[in-house]
Amino acid sequence: MVDPAPLPEEADGPRTAIVTGADSGIGRAVAVALAGGGVDVGITWHTDKTGAEETAAEAREQGVAAPVRQLDLTDLPTAASAVDELADELGGVDVLVNCSGTGSSELAMDMDFDTWRGVVDVDLHGVFVCSQRAARHMIDAGRGGRIITITSVHGHVPRVGAAPYCAAKAGAGALTQVLALELAEHGITVNSVAPGEISTPMTGQTDVDPRDQERPGIPLGRPGHAREVAAAVAFLATPAAGYITGSSLVVDGGLIRMGAQAGTVFPDNRWRRP
Repeated sequence: MVDPAPLPEEADGPRTAIVTGADSGIGRAVAVALAGGGVDVGITWHTDKTGAEETAAEAREQGVAAPVRQLDLTDLPTAASAVDELADELGGVDVLVNCSGTGSSELAMDMDFDTWRGVVDVDLHGVFVCSQRAARHMIDAGRGGRIITITSVHGHVPRVGAAPYCAAKAGAGALTQVLALELAEHGITVNSVAPGEISTPMTGQTDVDPRDQERPGIPLGRPGHAREVAAAVAFLATPAAGYITGSSLVVDGGLIRMGAQAGTVFPDNRWRRP
């Protein structure tokens, strides 16, 4: 008989978290949101050390610790030692958020294998290795934990020119479900958050207010803000979400209901009328 995980009213909130890819965009917003809840947060970066230090400074302004490490998920499994280093410095890891990601824009028939492998290494293999490392720390600590992976609506519905991205995000979603089953006995929940179009550097929208970006094919009429994704992640990290595991929380303004391929290219709002 497996001992049940504590109910939300019996559980303490998280004390420590690691957020990969927190140098900008969704990762930065997640790290700052968790810091706002009093969580010490480890931050990783790949090429933008300055961005990571800026994220750490924002977190520290809220009175928490925010150590920084480089994490190059093209160098696996060696690079995932950054997770162990941050867990040791933080005194454990209650929450892992897999935010590191990359993509491509090329038809599958024109793509070389190195491009395919580079995207899948970061978006799928990196999720596996980092989740495994973090889960071992959580199991050893015996306090349960949270693993939350940023996937994409394109893990649910395809997009032309994004074959490795779609495949990797779908794989990360399936991995989430398997880990949810395997780690439940340790009180560890495993979920994913699947954003639609979010105004971030990855979508070429640095310093853009999504409210000023018209998107007729998205029911809410605009892209999302990174803070809106971070809010979903922060909720899943709390004791209130203690009975949610193996789920994908879609944060996309209704895009997936339109079919994500067509929804981003609708020229006007005629679809809104019968």
